[in-house]
Amino acid sequence: MRYRGSIFADLLKLIDRRQFDAIVEGHNGNAYDKTFDSWNHLVCLIGAQLSGARSLRELEAAWQANAHHHYHMAVGKLSRSTLSDANRRRPPAIFAELFSRVSVQAARTWRREGEQMIRLIDSTPIPLGQVIKWAQWNGRIRGLKLHVVYDPQADMPHRQSITPSLDSDISFGRQMPIEAGATYVFDKAYCHYGWWTKIDQAGACFVTRRKTNARFRTLRLRSMRRRHGDGFTVLKDAEVKFASKGDSKLDISLRLIRLRRHDSGKTLELLTNDRKRRAVEIAALYKARWQIELLFRWIKQHLNIRRFIGTSDNAIRLQILAAMIAFLLLRIAARLHRIAIPEIRFAQLVGQCLFVRKPISRIDKPPEVNPSKPPATTNPNQLQFSYA
Repeated sequence: MRYRGSIFADLLKLIDRRQFDAIVEGHNGNAYDKTFDSWNHLVCLIGAQLSGARSLRELEAAWQANAHHHYHMAVGKLSRSTLSDANRRRPPAIFAELFSRVSVQAARTWRREGEQMIRLIDSTPIPLGQVIKWAQWNGRIRGLKLHVVYDPQADMPHRQSITPSLDSDISFGRQMPIEAGATYVFDKAYCHYGWWTKIDQAGACFVTRRKTNARFRTLRLRSMRRRHGDGFTVLKDAEVKFASKGDSKLDISLRLIRLRRHDSGKTLELLTNDRKRRAVEIAALYKARWQIELLFRWIKQHLNIRRFIGTSDNAIRLQILAAMIAFLLLRIAARLHRIAIPEIRFAQLVGQCLFVRKPISRIDKPPEVNPSKPPATTNPNQLQFSYA
């Protein structure tokens, strides 16, 4: 009978081992934990995310109970002390670079020819509570921030960064590489005129909300053939110039688009350097920014980043990165195998069938009948005699 790998083993095949080994070598990731190398560490933490393990003891028990599957995943035994040491010492940059490689590869695979690159930028807090003494308090939470650049067309996070809660959102934006031809959509927390100018000079566009204290002078009104969009009406489309205060300067041409939401009746004002799209299209781009909020909600509800199996800064960063990699693997597997069930149900079934040996494409179906076994020629209820 032909060997059939487990659901977990099939998910791990989406990671290029040669590429991962090169990343580990570049960061000298196995310097301190050679017996429990980076691949074992990665597989354990991804398994903890998918199975929902809530402690080192629970993860160790589940891991040892499925030891007969380890050979085909190229991993070995797990002990709590070994994993705890690795969580404290292994560089998080290994997992961060792997995440970037996998996300870029996936985005290239599903990008259609001529499709515009849309990037949504936002952050979400990761509360750590009073138990984690080293976590910083920013007035709202004690913990970290997860910054994400999200590709809504591929439905995948494109870049990520984990920072202390005191770091501003714009600090992540200013360090982020800018892709020529992309359109970045973000809220008022990313207001930095120097960064906006950098985006414009790189041949990219941005769409954001106007701050109430920002002053602009209208140069001319633009004509609009279409005013109504999905849930909003565009009231104004004008070319504006920034009216500087003191040393603040913004020497790029901008458009100010005023719209009214149908549900609440509130008026929003958007700023963009995009001179080609229609006002309705730009307003729709900003409305699509809520997709990244849905991403954050999904990750927090269905992956394990509310309770951590380590308390050090290094261990928590590794667990968050493992959660993001697990999310990518689930998205890629669902696309490759054309899973028709909802994403939430797919993630739940993966967690329940992690070591079940069946194709991912049949995860919601019963096992197939073994075709190599000949069918029975007699009725099982019939009495059979054996003659010597």
